[in-house]
Amino acid sequence: MALAVLVLPSQARFASGQIVMTTGVDTLIDEGRLDPAPYLYRHLCGDWGDLDAGDRRLNDAALHSGNDRLFSSYQVAPDLKLWIITEWDRSVTTLLLPGEY
Repeated sequence: MALAVLVLPSQARFASGQIVMTTGVDTLIDEGRLDPAPYLYRHLCGDWGDLDAGDRRLNDAALHSGNDRLFSSYQVAPDLKLWIITEWDRSVTTLLLPGEY
């Protein structure tokens, strides 16, 4: 399933490429347990979520170099974490659950 999120070019810090999601994320959306749009928006704007300082620095370096993937982690609920990964070449952004990695 594809996901459309409106992020103005002036707000996004990088191109998302094609946005895709895993079956687990799709199921949670269908069940009404997850709205991934705000988390995708945060990711595209450079808000890496619940990462430690070291991982944030790695993302910031990857953002400037364009030579590595960008990773965000968001604690959506006590029992639900969402990961978002944009590939190094910015061709694809994937929404997934940690257990699907």
